Amino acid sequence: MKKLFKYIGYLLLILIVAVAALLTYVKLALPNVGPTEELTIDYTQERISRGHYLANAVMLCMDCHAERDWSRFSGPPKDGTLGAGGDEFNRNDGFPGVFYAKNITPTGISSYTDGELFRVITTGVNKDGKAMFPIMPYLYYGKMDPEDIYSVIAYIRSLEPVQREVLESKADFPFNFIMNLIPQKAQPQTRPDKSDWIAYGAYMTNASGCIECHTDVKDGRIITEQAYSGGRAFQFPDGSIVRTTNLTPHATGLGSWTEEMFVQRFKQYADSTYVLPSVNPGEFNSIMPWTMYAHMEEDDLKAIFAYLKTVKPIENIVERFTPKE
Repeated sequence: MKKLFKYIGYLLLILIVAVAALLTYVKLALPNVGPTEELTIDYTQERISRGHYLANAVMLCMDCHAERDWSRFSGPPKDGTLGAGGDEFNRNDGFPGVFYAKNITPTGISSYTDGELFRVITTGVNKDGKAMFPIMPYLYYGKMDPEDIYSVIAYIRSLEPVQREVLESKADFPFNFIMNLIPQKAQPQTRPDKSDWIAYGAYMTNASGCIECHTDVKDGRIITEQAYSGGRAFQFPDGSIVRTTNLTPHATGLGSWTEEMFVQRFKQYADSTYVLPSVNPGEFNSIMPWTMYAHMEEDDLKAIFAYLKTVKPIENIVERFTPKE
């Protein structure tokens, strides 16, 4: 019996050492996405203009990296906060920790080279080699055309510098280890020509990150089998919960929608006569940044709609809003 306990003790010791070695490897050797590219971007006005469009109307960098005014419908960014960061994502929203969007104005990224910015945007690994939580949709940005990413970099370099210190993000155990497994090398592609309508729509849908909010999550990561079917819950500070809609071509989603209906749903917020209503705590609000997506070009919205019509139809009746009990 003593020998049995002795052997069990040895096995436990070996197991502990193996787990410790694995955790050490994950924490210290990962993420491994390759070295930073030597890169110098030409900040032409054309490139800055393209970056402005992508960052504000498609990729919505300025949605997270700004302060949103939740006293108004859809929480538009507050004036003077574009790029300043500070938006918080926490356990109330299903995240395994507390994460903050960084200051990406020239003040916040002054120590980054163009190559380091390209790597962090497309792989999720910062200049110090640390993994970022994938609320920053780098897994999607890594599949974009490098020329588009260069344009975004040129644009954020042109922003008005804002002095703002942002708190450090903190992941809960064991996600502080798991997070190092997520970054991967970028898989860039050339932006499809609009003549290849569905492929172009897939590219723009990926760039817009639609799947991220319109798919339910588990442990902070989307459930890919439920892609685009909505139902992801977001809790407001007052305790009320809003859930995202089903974007699949099922009858409970976009099944009966026309292209015109889809485009108009966005463009109504770009109408100069439209005034965002005020929203009191506890009343229905939307996390969908309508006022930003509203400025997407109509062809891009049409292409996204065309692509969404090709995804797997999934039945999901979503309860859009639950007030605080």
